[in-house]
Amino acid sequence: MNTAFEEKARFNMIEQQIRPWDVLDPCTLELLENIPREAFVPENYRPLAYADIGIPLPHDQVMMHPIVEARMLQALGLTKSDNVLEIGTGSGYVTSMLAAASHHVTSVDIQPDFISEAGKRLAAHQIENVTLECGDAAQGWNNTNSPNGYDAIVITGSVPTLPQSYASLLNRGGRIFAIIGQAPVMHATLLCRTDDGELTQERLFETELPPLVNATTPPSFVF
Repeated sequence: MNTAFEEKARFNMIEQQIRPWDVLDPCTLELLENIPREAFVPENYRPLAYADIGIPLPHDQVMMHPIVEARMLQALGLTKSDNVLEIGTGSGYVTSMLAAASHHVTSVDIQPDFISEAGKRLAAHQIENVTLECGDAAQGWNNTNSPNGYDAIVITGSVPTLPQSYASLLNRGGRIFAIIGQAPVMHATLLCRTDDGELTQERLFETELPPLVNATTPPSFVF
């Protein structure tokens, strides 16, 4: 797969997938144009890096579809002053875009090999404003890297319900992107902390994603 092919595939992804799905924010489009997605996918899937699919990762995980990644970035509206918490590092691709758009990213994954490989990929592209942590963040995360809280939190695996512990880490004016629900009904959701401390919720679109490891499933009713 040569550079010209990759550049054409990236262009087609933006024009044929991203823009038609109402992603028109210039900053988001610039991120998608400038960061090579093919460098963050498993080697055997590089020819499909820009396809409208969930690229498989080890441990039964997948990368989000490009259109979901794009809608997520647009909804978050990150700025260079934002401190971001990412739950689920995966391949490191979303991490790289969050880092390019913000001040600093703390990214947590339960799988040591995800952290190791993502670290290599980020270093190869001189992305340095990221702290990678290995651990179980399914119920929240100790915010020692951001003692004043986070301006944005991104959860890259689905959760049946959003644990309150995430919301408690969010600064006023901050926002959380999460895919909430259980198959076959899940919604990409944006939650925002208002200036008076309240948490608002907006369902953006329906999608489906493997669950975050160790996410708590609500008990089923038995009649």
